[in-house]
Amino acid sequence: MQFLMLVCRDRADSPQPPSQADRDGAPDVEQWWQGANDAGKYIMGERLRPVEEARSVRVRGGEVLATQGPFTETSELIAGFDVLECDSMEEAVQIASGHSMAHGGVIEVRQMWPFEG
Repeated sequence: MQFLMLVCRDRADSPQPPSQADRDGAPDVEQWWQGANDAGKYIMGERLRPVEEARSVRVRGGEVLATQGPFTETSELIAGFDVLECDSMEEAVQIASGHSMAHGGVIEVRQMWPFEG
């Protein structure tokens, strides 16, 4: 099963994610990646450009409306993502809990729901 980890930070933080020193005892993200990769659980992941560069796209009445910024008002912003291959949600949660942003932000874990057809 594949799982998407949405790596989020608090909107109140600076435009850059908190530094390792700001995450009070959090594991190093490079160590997290190495462990997940070595275990064969890591598929891919990337950081995202700042939310100010985002565009929200809607089509209404046949017209494309592209507005600047995130799609919704929220206290947390998506800073990046990772895709994991795990045997269960519990395993994905366990791996996500070792990510440094679980200590200074929040990680949302969702199982992928493949299209059938």
